[in-house]
This record gives sequence, C-alpha cells and structure tokens, in this order.
Amino acid sequence: MPRWRGLRLVAADASTVRFGLRASHVKRAALADQILFGLFLPGPDLMLAASLHNVHERGERQFLFEHLDRLSPDDLLLLDRGYPCRWLVAVLNQRAIKFCMRVDNASGFACVRAFMRSDAPEQVVMLPAPNNRDALDYECPRKPQRVRLVRNVSPSGEQRVLMTNLFDDKLYPADCFAELYHKRWGIEEALKRLKHRLNLEHVTELTQQAVAQDVAAKIVCDNLQALVALTAHADADLPDSRRVNHAYAHTALKPLMPVLLLGARIGRKVGKLLRGLLDLIAGRTYQHRENLSKPRSPGRKPHKAMSQKNC
Repeated sequence: MPRWRGLRLVAADASTVRFGLRASHVKRAALADQILFGLFLPGPDLMLAASLHNVHERGERQFLFEHLDRLSPDDLLLLDRGYPCRWLVAVLNQRAIKFCMRVDNASGFACVRAFMRSDAPEQVVMLPAPNNRDALDYECPRKPQRVRLVRNVSPSGEQRVLMTNLFDDKLYPADCFAELYHKRWGIEEALKRLKHRLNLEHVTELTQQAVAQDVAAKIVCDNLQALVALTAHADADLPDSRRVNHAYAHTALKPLMPVLLLGARIGRKVGKLLRGLLDLIAGRTYQHRENLSKPRSPGRKPHKAMSQKNC
C-alpha cells in the first residue's frame, strides 16, 4: 500500500447521481436522484467504501461520520471545503484520526478569516467548542479544538487555507501540504470514471436493491482495473514518469472479466490470459508531467441524455 510519510491517505467525497429510471409501481422502487458517498485510497486508486443516500438526508458530513469506523490512527483523511465544522473536528480529534481539510472565509471561523488577512504561512489556533446539540448527537467533547492552519497558493495564484491536526512542523513542514492536498483530486477522477467510463447511472432494474447492486458491481470493476494497472506497471518495472493508460486498461480488461472471475472452469489458461493482459497494458503508457494544469471547459457536463439511458 503506497503511503505518504508513513500514513495511508484516504479521501472522502460525495457526488449526485441521476439514474436512468422510468416511472413505475414497483415495490421499493429506486429514486432517480441519489447521492453516492465514497472513501477513496489515492495511492492505489481504490474505492475503500461507498454508500448510496437520499438527497434529502443530512449531508456529506453525516455520511462521513457513518464511515469513520473504517479509519485508523495510521490514516490521513483528506477533505474538501464542504466538510469543516466544529463538531467534525472534535470527533476526528477524539478518535485520533489525522486530517487535512480545506477551509475558506465562508466556513464561519473567525480565526480563519483573521489568518487570511495576515501574511503568516501557518498558525496554530483554537476553534470554538461544538454546540450542545452537536456534542450530544455525535458524542464528541464540548471543548475548543486546537488545529493548525497552513497557507497554500495554487499555481493559478489562488489563496487556500488548509486545516490539519498534524502539528509536527519538522515531519510535516508547511510546504508539503500543497502536494498532500493535490492527492485528494484522485477521488474526483474516480467518480468521473464511474459516471462516464463505466456508465454508473445506467442501471438494469427499477428497485433500490438492483441499483445498489449495479453501483457495487461497477465499483468492483473499477477497483479491479486499478489493481491490474498497478500490477502491470510494477511487473514491467516502468519509471515513475511513465503512467499506465487506465482507459486502455479498462478496455482490455472488460472482455476478459467473465473468464478471469470464472477461472476455475478453464484451469491453467487463466494465468496465461492474465499474463498476456498485463503485458498488453504495460505497453500502453504515457509521459506524466508534474504540475500540468488542464482546466475544465465551461459548460454542461457530458452526461448522456436521459432518453439514452437503460431502464
């Protein structure tokens, strides 16, 4: 498992999905609009856990809270700016879970606004204690929380503030957090792959159970593709500057998936097929360039029209 300074990186995020469903009277029919929440390992590009939620539920912080038991003190949780709040910081500190999350002026923290106005590269501050209701609901201490704020400037010149409970400035200097926060982008790419390359929103049946099974199956397929690409890169002893083409890896793996999963019926041929697949994938690489920016084009996302989606 690839690690960052001895820690396993885990990114958390959620995305709204709109399944291609038609109106029906099926019992326990699925809702078309739902939220997919996931915990993602940026190093090996694997989805650690995922769950579907109603769009009217309490939000991404609640979804994250329900998955915290999957994390350990050796994990480092990466979060975007939609997560910072007093009770979540208290819960993470109580459970000894290391975190790095982005905050901004809209977060409601006066200490963050004061830090933004200053010229300091970093500062240790105290967040206000959670209110009584949140402390009771989430069983967290109602005490002020000590955190470290780090200033980060993006290549485009945008000012960012990162909040963390990594206080050792020798082991975790301020200039290392830009690279660390950038690794969170892996979960954004994973959600895009699931939606567009694996057609996550195309489902086979109308019930919620069927939708959940389809989502789980596609996440497993994406994880298998990531493992095959990682193995092909390691077996071919490719340099770090060469990256496996994951789109080609998915295309090559897809027709062989039934054979590989039912390999007991064809015996030794499985190993030969897999070896050939790894060699084929290792031959399709590209040159990775550090700090290469590719801004998204403005406009609508390239989702297929609802009339094109399977029921």
